[in-house]
Amino acid sequence: MPGRQLIMSFPVTATSHSLAEYRARGGYQALEKALKTMQPAGIIKEITASGLQGRGGAAFSMGRKWQVIVYDDGQPHYLIANADEGEPGTFKDRWILENNPHVLLESMLIASYALNVRNCFVYIRGEFDLPYRRLAAAVEEAYAAGYFGERILGTDFSCDIVVYRGAGAYVAGEASGLIASLEGKKSYPRNRPPRLTVKGLYQRPTVVNNVESLSNIAWIIAHGAAAYKEVGTPKSPGTRLFSVSGHVNKPGVYEVELGYPWMKFLDEDCGGIVGGKPIKCVVPGGVSSKVLTGAEIKELVLSHEALWDAGSTLGSGGMIVIAEGTCMVTLSQILMRFYHHESCGQCTPCRHGTGWLHRIMDRIVAGNGRPEDIERLYYISKFNDGTTICGLGDAAGYAMSGILDKFRDEFEYYIEHKRSRYDGNLECLKSS
Repeated sequence: MPGRQLIMSFPVTATSHSLAEYRARGGYQALEKALKTMQPAGIIKEITASGLQGRGGAAFSMGRKWQVIVYDDGQPHYLIANADEGEPGTFKDRWILENNPHVLLESMLIASYALNVRNCFVYIRGEFDLPYRRLAAAVEEAYAAGYFGERILGTDFSCDIVVYRGAGAYVAGEASGLIASLEGKKSYPRNRPPRLTVKGLYQRPTVVNNVESLSNIAWIIAHGAAAYKEVGTPKSPGTRLFSVSGHVNKPGVYEVELGYPWMKFLDEDCGGIVGGKPIKCVVPGGVSSKVLTGAEIKELVLSHEALWDAGSTLGSGGMIVIAEGTCMVTLSQILMRFYHHESCGQCTPCRHGTGWLHRIMDRIVAGNGRPEDIERLYYISKFNDGTTICGLGDAAGYAMSGILDKFRDEFEYYIEHKRSRYDGNLECLKSS
């Protein structure tokens, strides 16, 4: 784990997910501090002062999101941990659920106290087996120890939690789609306003935060916002978990201090590139973020502002490293197949646009591409942007146009010669 670590700096053992080991690491002391020495408004103030940004993709200030909730408005409030981790290349939330589920539970209790939440939820991806079993066992342990239920730690605060398994829809990872699924409906995203913090679950004020985002709360309350801001950069404080896959010698989940040099991270911490090959490009934050070439990342650091300036984003932290020799046309076909399959079909531009992108890519890879297909791919990507309720259609267009911008020559070669310049090499699938 490079740089300085915060929430995940502990040795992973066969029982690191247990309550006993979590307590040995100081677990649930932050909850006691919050309930017995802090007021709800003080907790929100501390989280806001820390500069903590959401780790699910948008990097929005968590404190600002929480501030929208009116504590004593007479309505029930809800808190939902979004554990529907379906972004290809992203698996850091799964790591938390498998190895440190109690940090999520403690943080959710603190957040529930701050937001006047009586019932909170974890919406977990349906395909997750071990993460679900680890989380469910942790919930049982927490109830048995008196951390959930009535009058927690002898205070007036009471809170219950429900772990809800989704049915495997990628679009349910979008907050309003998740809420629709939790209510027993199709996971169709919905138009906003009103914001979910005004009318969310059951039309009541609701905060939806990513698993990693919430897991920072206990550390911040235990050590203070000032200590949190000592790590990272002024605009991107703290650390991030990156799930690294692709052509690296040591794929896995890494906790990285924001502002850490990107190439140092890949060369030293991730063990360099398989076979010593040059880096062709990197998908920085899940496949919905635009690719950056090996040349573009050489001088970059891992921070939100650095990636925004470079024309991409840290997104969900799913870093896919692609070595020279990989066919970007074939990779694009795989990505468009994913987006077409996962479109919920509610919005016409996404329903048809992702299908057109997929079919055009299938035709090109089959050797039947046409010179005008490249501009057609750009055209469809443009008209998916900003015309749908959720961001799936946008993301498909970003992924497609981002690869075309950097590797148009490969598409032109494929269309002209009816094959890849790498002779159909599928290296992009190996060691991913």
